[in-house]
Amino acid sequence: MRQYTIAVEDNLTPVRSLLEQAGYQVVPIDKLHSADCIVVTGGSDNIMGIQTTHTKATIVAAPGMTAEEIVAQVEDSLRL
Repeated sequence: MRQYTIAVEDNLTPVRSLLEQAGYQVVPIDKLHSADCIVVTGGSDNIMGIQTTHTKATIVAAPGMTAEEIVAQVEDSLRL
């Protein structure tokens, strides 16, 4: 089975922990170009430090969701 790489914002520690427990490789958000999926808080901050970025990764915005809901959404996005 292929190991997926997930980039996660630093302040989403519970999400990072659950993804690691599920066997995903979790990397910091600044490594997003190597990620299959990116998890962000969905706030208005420019988390990537740039105005435009190009990625083929799915982006999961996490506002108002529990860590378990975010992990489920990540897993759903990787099945596409």
